[in-house]
Amino acid sequence: MIPKLSLRLIGVLMLLIAGTALAQQTPTPAAPQIAAESYVLMDYDSGQIIASRNPDLELDPASITKLMTSYVVFKQLEDGQVSLADEVRISERAWRMPGSRSFVEVNERVPVEVLLKGMIVQSGNDASVALAEHVAGSEDAFAELMNFHAEQLGLQHSQFRNATGLPQDGHYVSALDMAKLSRALIREFPDYYAWYAIKRFSYNGIDQPNRNALLWRDESVDGLKTGHTEAAGYCLAASAKREDMRLISVVMKTDSESARAAATQTLLNYGFRFFRTYKLYEAGQPITQTRVYYGDVTEVPLGVRRDFHVTVPRGRYDDLNGYVSLEESLQAPLSTERAVGTARVELDDTLLAQAPLYPLREVGEGGWWRSMSDWVSLWWQE
Repeated sequence: MIPKLSLRLIGVLMLLIAGTALAQQTPTPAAPQIAAESYVLMDYDSGQIIASRNPDLELDPASITKLMTSYVVFKQLEDGQVSLADEVRISERAWRMPGSRSFVEVNERVPVEVLLKGMIVQSGNDASVALAEHVAGSEDAFAELMNFHAEQLGLQHSQFRNATGLPQDGHYVSALDMAKLSRALIREFPDYYAWYAIKRFSYNGIDQPNRNALLWRDESVDGLKTGHTEAAGYCLAASAKREDMRLISVVMKTDSESARAAATQTLLNYGFRFFRTYKLYEAGQPITQTRVYYGDVTEVPLGVRRDFHVTVPRGRYDDLNGYVSLEESLQAPLSTERAVGTARVELDDTLLAQAPLYPLREVGEGGWWRSMSDWVSLWWQE
């Protein structure tokens, strides 16, 4: 009888990084008080939340919506459905969009690249609608694509009705979802992400500055997007990189441009000052190995498919504990595509991070002697 699969703890991993200099342990103060209805501070590499308030609160997003608009267009570019050189005819509907504009003209033909920069830097609502119509035929159809990608990214508290962020019933996002989306943008489209750091952009003889004031104040900040309507208040999704650590901050519903900038700066400074991110394991490198039954080998190495990072308060690295849980009585055949366990890291009995473990090589079925020998071994274990 083949035993039923279950999970079992198989051991504690040594979490060592050669040559790492550890800072003296310093008490970590509580997250600062931020004048925002909702906010999230996330480490980019680990995805861990360092600080938050009402992270899942569903709020009007204003022009932070354009993060998803750009994500969808970047996906279309990646898939070859559109190109940066495509000439987009500007419809009257796009031209009539209220609010911030890139000042495109009706029936003018504008390259996709220019419209993207107009949307990202100038927050042009006219550019956003023109892109939506070019990609999907209509803004309503484009919103369906936005919601499809939101579901794929696991954005559970966001729903999109338009490409601009102008107020509309049923159009909302959460700070946590926008942090996740920002992380995906940076990871999946590093070349296009560089456009979020552009400080000024001119079109039709009209020069406009990026509304993200932190691009001028903090050289480590290189994105992302501001937003403002009466319903949404003043919002800002930002990212900064200092040395080898990148943070993502999202603040929503503050009272002014200066308030959103100050809140974001405070969060970023707090994260960089009191936390540090470590790469514990590289993708494709063995973390542990396990016994395999009925296979052409008796053991197989296991590892993660993406680099495994963890973010900890400075001075607490030595206090980390790492564990691995694996399926019991693992049986061939094994594919490198199916996870067979989990690596997790805890601090003070609190889970900080976890990642699925995969076989680092395919394991085929063994011969009749291996099958008979392993059957006997499993029978004795029952």
